[in-house]
Amino acid sequence: MMVKGYKSFDKQLKNRYGQQFEVGKNYDCLGKAIFGNKGNGYHFCQRLEDTLRYVDGMNDKIQIAEVIGSGNVVECCDEYNGYYDMYVATSIKIVRVLSRKEIIEYFLDVPDYRIKRFIQGYKLNKKEIDIFKEKYGSNVSILKTIAYHQENQRDIYNDCKVLK
Repeated sequence: MMVKGYKSFDKQLKNRYGQQFEVGKNYDCLGKAIFGNKGNGYHFCQRLEDTLRYVDGMNDKIQIAEVIGSGNVVECCDEYNGYYDMYVATSIKIVRVLSRKEIIEYFLDVPDYRIKRFIQGYKLNKKEIDIFKEKYGSNVSILKTIAYHQENQRDIYNDCKVLK
C-alpha cells in the first residue's frame, strides 16, 4: 500500500526526534507500524495543516515535505481533536520540500476550517497575512483567527456580550 501525504521537519530536515532526512531518499524501519509517541514507523498526514500538530509551525524554521508512505501503513484518526487521515508507515520517501509560496497557495483554495487550522499553526509574514485578508476579507471567522494567532490581538474575541 502507498499513501501520499505531508511531513514537517526542522530547517535541517530533521524530525522531532532528531533523525536526519534527505529529499529523494527512502527510509525503512523494522517491525510493524504502530502509531503514537512510543510507536514504530514514520508518521505523516494526508492534510498539510495537520503536520503542524507535530512541530512548532509558529517558528519559521520549519520545512514541510511531500512524502509517500509504503510497506505496512496504518491509518489513525484522533476524532476527539479533529485530526483525521494521519498515518504511520514502515517505509517513507521524502519526495520534495514545499516552498513557502506553494504552502500559501495551497491554502487559498481549501475549506474555511482547514484555513483557520493552518493560520493557527503556521507563522505568516506581513505579506502573507495581507494575501489571506484580501482573499477572505468578508469572512469574520478567518479574520479573527488571523488577528488572534498572527497579529497577537488577544482581545479579538472579547466582543461578545454575556447574557443574563
